[in-house]
Order: sequence, then C-alpha cells, then structure tokens
Amino acid sequence: MLTVTDYGGKEADVVRALEEDIIFGRLAPGTRLVEDVLLARFPVSRHTIRQALYQLEKLGVATRERNKGAMVRRLSPEEVRQIYEVRELLQRQAALMLPLPASEALIEELMEIHGAYSREVDARNLRGIHEANDRFHITMFSACGNDYLVSSIEQYMRLSLPVRANSLADPEQLEVSRRQHELMIKAMKHRDNQELAQLCVNHLQPSKIFYLQEIGKNDAA
Repeated sequence: MLTVTDYGGKEADVVRALEEDIIFGRLAPGTRLVEDVLLARFPVSRHTIRQALYQLEKLGVATRERNKGAMVRRLSPEEVRQIYEVRELLQRQAALMLPLPASEALIEELMEIHGAYSREVDARNLRGIHEANDRFHITMFSACGNDYLVSSIEQYMRLSLPVRANSLADPEQLEVSRRQHELMIKAMKHRDNQELAQLCVNHLQPSKIFYLQEIGKNDAA
C-alpha cells in the first residue's frame, strides 16, 4: 500500500499534511485543492505542490479533472457500494484461505499490533489509529499466502480511504472496531474459517453505513 513515506523531502511533508486533513475530515469531500491557496500555506515551489497533488491522487484521496483541477475525492453512494462489494469478496476469500489455527507467532504479532491500536484509540490519535488499523489487517491477510490477493485488498483499502476515515473520530465506532479485532484474533486460534470470514465482512459494514448516512444528510440539506 502506498504511504507518504514512499515520497521524500518537502513533497512528502505536503502530502502527509493534506492526507491528514482529508482523512480526518478537515477537508470535506468535494473541496477544491487550489494550487495558489496551497502555495500560501506551504513554503514550497509550485512544482512540489503539483507533485504532491499527483501523489494524493495515487493514494486515492484526491481526484483531478481537466479544467477543474484537484479536489478531495467524493464517492457516490453507488461507488461506495461497488467498492465495498469487492472488499467483501476479497477479504472473505483471504480469511477462508488463512491456515487455522494460526501460528503462535502470528497471533502474538496481531495482539501486539492490536495493543498499539488500542492505545491510539484511547489517546484519540487519529493518525495512529489509521496506521495501526491498516497494519493489523494487512498482517492478518498476508498469512493467506497469495500475494496478488493481498495486493488487491490493499488497493481497495486505499480506494475506500474517504469512507473509512469518516468513522475514525467516532468513539462508538472505534469501540466496535476494537472489539471486532479481538474477535478476529480469538477466531484465528480455532479452525472455523467461515466464522473468521464473516467477522471480516461484518467489520467492513459500520464505516460504509456511516459514510452513506452522512452523504444522505448532506444531499438532503
């Protein structure tokens, strides 16, 4: 999965700052990312700003249209449903392919990551929550043994960033997520892949529902 650490120097600083603004709701979906405004904010060249916007597009949190420039990506309800249909298929299949019961080493690694995730949740550190959550799921699904499947899961995690990010600041949603992680680890200690697969699919639903509800409220306003 692409991250801001894949880029260097001032460009990485701009990408990281704007990615955080987008992921954590300070820049709403559909907001235009105007070069002159960004130049006033960041002490960098126009070329660096343009490269940063290009990288944000690759990360999946911004889009660029001819004659309109860059803007924060806004997914339509139908796009959300289609993306999540694919995520459900991919993650269910990976869960079904995981060798269970999982090795002690994998369980320990997931528990360590989950501990870090829980600490970030308690601290309400949105960046830490986001990064620990992604690390937990990629570590788990990587055990399925199919690198192409894991790469596809990463791609659709990236595509759904605008959806997933909306629930990061919601304490109730975070508690649900924390409990679901614990249930996944527990399920991996047994042999029931079907149970684990269903937990993985259920885990996707709250952020999708939350985002669709928010879109509905905004469209009705």
